[in-house]
Amino acid sequence: MKVVLDTNVLLVILPNNSKYHNVFQALRQRRYSICFTTDILLEYEEVFSYRYSQNSLVEMFAELVGTQKGEFITTSFRFNLIEADPDDNKFVDCAIAADADFIITNDRHFNILGTIPFPKVETLTLQEFQNILFPQ
Repeated sequence: MKVVLDTNVLLVILPNNSKYHNVFQALRQRRYSICFTTDILLEYEEVFSYRYSQNSLVEMFAELVGTQKGEFITTSFRFNLIEADPDDNKFVDCAIAADADFIITNDRHFNILGTIPFPKVETLTLQEFQNILFPQ
């Protein structure tokens, strides 16, 4: 399964004490892979630099980028489907170009995607994705 992780989701799944850390563990176990673009990686770096040391950032990016857990995507078209927060469109464009199964996000701006018939982009909340990975 291929997914695009919104930055808010990656922030939540990383800490060992997070109730969603098992989602990050599932990534480590290659139960799914993440897709990202240069723009997404730059946003990850910007946001994470406020919370983590430089060494931790290097380790995290090496794990995400330097393994089979991640797939680098080059987008050739900007769909501009999210008008409320245009910065979120980088995740949508990546998902479309990668033919990803889902965008995982808790950001309400992505809800508009459910009303757009083409291109079809499926979103899940982090809780919904965790339930798929770890059914009760």
